[in-house]
Amino acid sequence: MQIAILIVAAAVVLFVILTVIRTVRVVNQGFVGVVKRLGQFESVRNPGLTLLIPFADRMVQVDMRETPRTGDRQDVITKDNVSIAVNATIFSQVVDAQPALFAVSDYFVAVDQIARTSLRSVMGAMTLDECLSQRDSINTQLQVQMETVSDKWGIRINRVEIVDILPPQPILQAMALQKQADQEKRAQILQSEGSQTSAINVAEGQRQAAIKQAEGEKQAQILRAEAKQQALVLEAQGGRQAQILDADGRSQAIASVYAAITAAHPTPALLAVLQLDTLGKVAASPNAKVVVPVESSGLVGAAQALKSMLDSVPVASNGAGIK
Repeated sequence: MQIAILIVAAAVVLFVILTVIRTVRVVNQGFVGVVKRLGQFESVRNPGLTLLIPFADRMVQVDMRETPRTGDRQDVITKDNVSIAVNATIFSQVVDAQPALFAVSDYFVAVDQIARTSLRSVMGAMTLDECLSQRDSINTQLQVQMETVSDKWGIRINRVEIVDILPPQPILQAMALQKQADQEKRAQILQSEGSQTSAINVAEGQRQAAIKQAEGEKQAQILRAEAKQQALVLEAQGGRQAQILDADGRSQAIASVYAAITAAHPTPALLAVLQLDTLGKVAASPNAKVVVPVESSGLVGAAQALKSMLDSVPVASNGAGIK
């Protein structure tokens, strides 16, 4: 009897514990709880403590965070019939938990499969060069195609990133040779452009130097001409000034002599002496002819002195005499 009571008591305790466990549930942050009551959708519970009807309600937690998933590498044939190995990473997020659970059996598998078919569709319409050079365009097209299907599942495709695009090894070798040839071509072009630019710069420098030299020579000639002109002007001014000073000196000398003679009240005898002195200076010059001013009244007393001076002057060979 006591054993039966203990068994019943243990069963009651176990039932109570099981009832509490199935009644009180906790939803973690970043998740929501989808409650099904007797197999039908009942409600969506937010993170935190939630209460269920035991044995009638069943709750499934759905991850609402963004989830990156990298797909398996798959072979894709491009538009120009080149087989390439491609894999991509899909960043998806559940935005509506109800259709994610009830509109598709397994949304993880569904997203992976739609990514594979979209990848084949997009890259199959492009050539190899376009696939290698237009990754951003491929990512955008994949996202658009996947969103048209995943929206009805309550799943948002945030972005798609192509991880690897691997052409066959012979294609890679051909691409490497092509790249090397292109680099050599560009190097030759740059070298020729550099030589051309250098030659142009040298010619331009020589032209500029010739222009500068011609301009310098022209300026030097102009300066020399101006200096010569200034020298001639200064020389002419100096000669003119010298003539002016000489004339002034002679004028002052004549004025002084005249003033001295006037102040001395000269007599005819003194004037005759001065004339004879002047004639003596003229006679002492190396001239072949002597012009003597004849004044009957002034040379009467000086005839003897004039004769003695004229005796020392040689007579010209052509018979010219003294007037």
